[in-house]
Amino acid sequence: MASDFAVFLGQMIRRPTEVVAIAPSSATVARAMTKGLENTTGPIVEIGPGTGSFTKAILDRGVAPERLTLMEMNPVFCQTLREKFPGVTVLNRPAQEIAQIGLTNINTVISGVPVLARPQIQREVVGRALRVMAPGGEFVQITYSPNAPVSDQMQAELGISVEKRATVWANLPPARVFVFRRIQH
Repeated sequence: MASDFAVFLGQMIRRPTEVVAIAPSSATVARAMTKGLENTTGPIVEIGPGTGSFTKAILDRGVAPERLTLMEMNPVFCQTLREKFPGVTVLNRPAQEIAQIGLTNINTVISGVPVLARPQIQREVVGRALRVMAPGGEFVQITYSPNAPVSDQMQAELGISVEKRATVWANLPPARVFVFRRIQH
């Protein structure tokens, strides 16, 4: 089987509008993205998993494969994910369809989908995910910007709060991890 980097690079060249990162995320970023999952119950959904850097970290935290659903638009990545992670549900569907996959009370969404400066994607991805998440659920997002990838205005529109979890310099490019939660009234 080809290395993750080779598969990733091949798809980045063939599908540049879909694969926007320049390399798979580092193990350090993956650990920051998945922090605390070992203490959760309920379904976990990963959107935009690519070749599975975060998927591996989720499972390494002791999450049972049957609790994990991956939503990936790239069919080559889907095949790679199915081969690498038996028992994990892999759906060849866009993140915008999270409400249609039959899961409710999702504990955590781990997102590799680029949402920075894309308000429509923020509404369609973050907004829809939050509607099917359990109270107190977390939407964990990677970004290469030093600021939250969802603007203050969009946070207010979606009724969410944000917390910066980590800055990871040991990644190409350096990455930040932000956690979004619905504001509880």
